[in-house]
Amino acid sequence: MRQPDDAGGTGRERLVILGASGRAAAVSAAAAGLEVHAADLFGDLDLLAAAASHRSVTAYPAGLAAAAAACPPAPWLYTGGVENHPDLIAAVAGQRPLAGCDAAAVRRVRDPDLLAAAVSGIGLAMPATRRSPGGLPDDGSWLVKPRRSAGGHGIRLWLGQDPAAATAERVWQQRVAGASWSAAYLLAGDGGRLLGVSRQLTGRRWCRAGPFAYCGSLDLATASLDADLLDPLRRLGDLLAGPLGLRGLVGVDLVIDPRRRPHVIEVNPRPTASMELIERARGLPLIAAHLAACGLGPPPRARPRGPRGSWSKAILFAERPLTIGPETVAALRTAAGGPRHGWPLLADIPAPPQQIQTGRPVCTLFAHGGSPRESLRQLRRRVLAAARALGPVVQPAIRRSAGSDSARYCIR
Repeated sequence: MRQPDDAGGTGRERLVILGASGRAAAVSAAAAGLEVHAADLFGDLDLLAAAASHRSVTAYPAGLAAAAAACPPAPWLYTGGVENHPDLIAAVAGQRPLAGCDAAAVRRVRDPDLLAAAVSGIGLAMPATRRSPGGLPDDGSWLVKPRRSAGGHGIRLWLGQDPAAATAERVWQQRVAGASWSAAYLLAGDGGRLLGVSRQLTGRRWCRAGPFAYCGSLDLATASLDADLLDPLRRLGDLLAGPLGLRGLVGVDLVIDPRRRPHVIEVNPRPTASMELIERARGLPLIAAHLAACGLGPPPRARPRGPRGSWSKAILFAERPLTIGPETVAALRTAAGGPRHGWPLLADIPAPPQQIQTGRPVCTLFAHGGSPRESLRQLRRRVLAAARALGPVVQPAIRRSAGSDSARYCIR
């Protein structure tokens, strides 16, 4: 993966990161010694600190291709939201080596009918999914979801609204009672490795999140899971790596029903938001491992494992229009405190001056506790402190483009 040092670089191995938000991947890659060139919508302060270069994208997602063309020669990976645009993946992959799932694999795994058939073939369940609401009950037992979305953006209960609205851009999925989880996999030609599982936080009011919006994760120790749950999750990893042909870091959204049975909700064929908790807890350099699984680098050397306990993260959303200045960033840093066990407790730090609209993410906060319950308690306390630190509105927020708004809401 080493490239000639012909573009003012450092001689280190390079990596290009493209997505709506590239911070988590960039920080992981830089910590593994890679020279990062990133393009995303936000240019958060911690991304700018980790990357050798950054290009802001205003026309999302089309602007990612132009940003990639301006980056020095290097392999590339994509982060959240880009899986909704397989044509873009194919175009950029035609210009530089892709570390991750190719466009054909993405189309397979994002097809709900094909995915349901594959999951059923290994004895797992997936909620019934329909392309039209015709004949469905309107009592909230079904959800209507955008086909191209992430982070819970655009999901709502189906209550019979707009009954003639069946389009190729939406699907209807039966609700499953249970706990929302995410499973993280590292997939290579020899099979799938379950890296970890986490409890998903969605729609939490203390995060100022909207209904169904992803707003954080709580890391769960796989050692605490019984074989009846671990076995199907491991079979799922082999399915993803084998017949479905996925590579690298891949996340799967699940619902664990009251009988402890996993139901596959969707597959995210790229590094996901919950995975950085695994890196903190287990010491695995995730982006370096992703490159190795894709045949673009050597197996990484693990860092020392973190202390026992549980890491958690939460996204704080704006409950009113905010103007971010240097004093706001300083107040957020003070509220977050830290670092903890060598890791920062504040991330996705908005670069001032910046204006953020109501309902858009402001920053990400972390906590560590001796148990998941204690970690979550500390996390909530830290999020509420950060919310208080934001203070009163200074001036109305500016209007953002539709593409920028959508991505900020759905990808952190």
